[in-house]
Amino acid sequence: MVEAPPPPLEVAVADLQAAHLQAAYRGGALTPVDVIAAVYERIAARGNDGVWITLVPRDEALERARALTASHRDGDRPPGPLYGLPFAVKDNIDVAGLPTTAACPDFAYRPAGSAPLVERLLAAGAICIGKTNLDQFATGLTGTRSPYGTPRSPFGPDLIPGGSSSGSGVAVAVGLVTFAIGTDTAGSGRVPAALTNTVGVKPTFGLVSGRGLVPACRSLDCPSVFALSVPDAAAVLSVLAGYDPADPWSRRLPDVPAVPGPPPAHPRVGIIAGQDLEFFGDADAAAAYAHAVAHLSAAGARCVPVDFAPFLAAGELLYEGPWLAERAAAVGGYVDAHPDQVQPVTRAVLAPAATVSGADVFRGLARLRALRRRVDDQFAALDLLVLPTVPTACTRDQVAADPIALNARMGRYTTFTNLLDLAAVAVPTGFAGSIPRGVTVMAPAGSDALLAAVAADLHRRVALPVGAGGSPLAAVRAATPDPGSAGPATDPGSAGPAADPGSAGPDGPSHIELAVVGAHMTGLPLNGQLTALGSTFVRRTTTAPHYRLFALPGSGPARPGLVRVPTGGTVIEAEVWRLPAPALGAFLAGIPAPLGIGRVELLGAADGAADGARGMAATEPTLGFLCEAWATADARDISEHGGWRAFLAHATADAHADA
Repeated sequence: MVEAPPPPLEVAVADLQAAHLQAAYRGGALTPVDVIAAVYERIAARGNDGVWITLVPRDEALERARALTASHRDGDRPPGPLYGLPFAVKDNIDVAGLPTTAACPDFAYRPAGSAPLVERLLAAGAICIGKTNLDQFATGLTGTRSPYGTPRSPFGPDLIPGGSSSGSGVAVAVGLVTFAIGTDTAGSGRVPAALTNTVGVKPTFGLVSGRGLVPACRSLDCPSVFALSVPDAAAVLSVLAGYDPADPWSRRLPDVPAVPGPPPAHPRVGIIAGQDLEFFGDADAAAAYAHAVAHLSAAGARCVPVDFAPFLAAGELLYEGPWLAERAAAVGGYVDAHPDQVQPVTRAVLAPAATVSGADVFRGLARLRALRRRVDDQFAALDLLVLPTVPTACTRDQVAADPIALNARMGRYTTFTNLLDLAAVAVPTGFAGSIPRGVTVMAPAGSDALLAAVAADLHRRVALPVGAGGSPLAAVRAATPDPGSAGPATDPGSAGPAADPGSAGPDGPSHIELAVVGAHMTGLPLNGQLTALGSTFVRRTTTAPHYRLFALPGSGPARPGLVRVPTGGTVIEAEVWRLPAPALGAFLAGIPAPLGIGRVELLGAADGAADGARGMAATEPTLGFLCEAWATADARDISEHGGWRAFLAHATADAHADA
């Protein structure tokens, strides 16, 4: 199911990931002036793409870049953590010197100063490029509700870019900025990420100051971050985060690390299953979610179904009762006074607010409190929840034909997040044809560091190209970079193999990589057969979706059998181990029938090998355990568990329940 994306429709753009730019700055290959000049050339080349509402004048941005470069060169002060990184701001957030329109030209005003979050970014050395397009008054999830046009999706001109932070998502995807700031009330910081193959971070409410933001629902609004990778987004969020005593909604929360840490070894992950898992007929989207869950399981996650009903019920409240009235309180006066200046669909969404009574407000608040209690009870047994970010993708024509219903469909897995006080990170996990797919990891308020760690690890494992430019995910330094160092260090959390197994010399490889799917995996009974021979662990992964797994009968340690099938296959958890080549013969001699060694296709190598270097989530043939098909005639098919480890955990749980 997971395919590499086609070549982007736009001309390829240079990679603006922070690690690459900062390495180039350290080594002297580039200066911020070079990068900002190139950014404006790309913007001009794209023409009227619907991404921008207002640009910082080119000369003004270049002058800031020159000042930063000179200050760094002359040693006046060390470079900030975002030194030389170009960024964009959604046009419902104030930036000094630029109008704030909220995508309504007649509403526009010129702020006296920048929002605190913008001031923090500038102080950290980032360079503002301009203000991006959005669904008017941040009311929408499609990106099509703006008088400034619809930002052009890099994955097909007929596809919606997602909203309301539409311009922010596209600007990052096509390489116009390193990161962009959006906002999120119902999913506006995550839906565009899912549809542009970017990362979208919706932090804990109150972690980032909301002053200088035109509100949609001020009790729910969160400034959000779009970036090509989780580490880039985490670096930005660490700058943005901080208590603001002048913001009545600000909260004192745990610090956010600038670099994601390692994920927990065996997180308890809630997933959706059964009839609650709705994709509106999009089989590719369903397969993409299953693929992401399989990756998590292969990484050691314990995946358990959740009761999704209270999440859905909370989401339905967003456009009813208190929160629809709160939207009207924010901009309803302007809408009533200037109906001809407001998009018809925006007026239609806000119109029912006039019927909301005080009693409706208190009934809604009581209902939400009860739903939060049910959700909190579920999270008591979970570390995080993993959901599809969007259930499907839509075209502009489809949305135009049914704008309100299609908007609600796009928000099925997002609208409840802010109401339930959850933090969330949307991360890409695959492509179906030309359409990007992704999941969102979420957890209760204050879990921002945990979510970044899990999302970053998952993004590495799926090994996708970033954005629409086809570049691979950058390695990230594990510590603050030394300004004098030559370049980025290798990411210690990389899922790729440590060395080329075929580089030993003229007498052949010194080591062989072997994929195992059963009792030879880490912590299982036969793993000692590998370690005794001097084998070393390389990575966790999954097979390509062409296999079935069976629990084989017989005495001795329980073993599974992996069989390739022509149809009906799925992905199965696997581990790759590196054996000393001289020990391979002794290892093979101990393998009992009906098992044997053959070529097993694995998904998504993250090591930059041939296909990976082209940004493809490709399969790679690797030596591994296979089973003769005849031996599975009386064996139990356990493929539904996604792997041997998950099956054993399920069997153990059943045994305890029976006892």
